[in-house]
Amino acid sequence: MQSKLKYLFSIITLTCASFASQAQESVEMADAMRSNGKIYVVVGVILVIIAGLFTYLFSLDKKVTRIEKNLEKGSKTK
Repeated sequence: MQSKLKYLFSIITLTCASFASQAQESVEMADAMRSNGKIYVVVGVILVIIAGLFTYLFSLDKKVTRIEKNLEKGSKTK
């Protein structure tokens, strides 16, 4: 049991170290998009998608709440 725990801890540590080393590298695509001003288009599209998802989830929540209230009213009358 102790050796499995050490093995798991070492795997997690090495994985985190590899992610940290990759994060420090320069990304050429992001630099090129930033210099051309296209990064703002990408960020804008992502924000529109996220706003659409939140709007859809909010409307879905309202519909589910309305259906739950109707079901509660129907079960109380019977």
